[in-house]
Amino acid sequence: MAPSSEASASLQSITLALPNAAATRSLGHFLGQHLAAGSVLLLEGDLGSGKTTLVQGLGKGLGITDSVDSPTFTLVNEYLEGRLPLYHLDLYRLEADEVKDLYPETYWEGVELEPGIVAIEWSERLPYKPESFLTIQLAHPPESDRTATLTPTGHFNLQNLLAVDANVHQSW
Repeated sequence: MAPSSEASASLQSITLALPNAAATRSLGHFLGQHLAAGSVLLLEGDLGSGKTTLVQGLGKGLGITDSVDSPTFTLVNEYLEGRLPLYHLDLYRLEADEVKDLYPETYWEGVELEPGIVAIEWSERLPYKPESFLTIQLAHPPESDRTATLTPTGHFNLQNLLAVDANVHQSW
């Protein structure tokens, strides 16, 4: 998988081709192995675009052995056994005013809970966002491979993350 020509030298964003669910899981696995505590992933995309599949890979990369499932009905799943905690939120069934009642900042502030990785599905429903995060926009066009567009905001450094492995684009 190689970045598209849309990726700039400064890596403001990068678009990756994900030919199948295994590639989506592999991207998540890579992120789970290399993200630092306090990293927030805002996951966007239509139903079936691969958000939960990516988080399943993230869990594997963190060394979580429990099944990582979408918290569509429970809203939040906490996995505490890996290299870092994984806090998985799914906002699909909520409106923005209901999201506020979850106090999502509790997960990314690292004050009340141990800092970990926060993955938020349907993040476009957040009424406010953390200071720094990585948006992962997943798409599954009918006539082509899935894509993941990674866009950092704040002090999230995508270039440093991808520099971990010079062959990162071939690793999934």
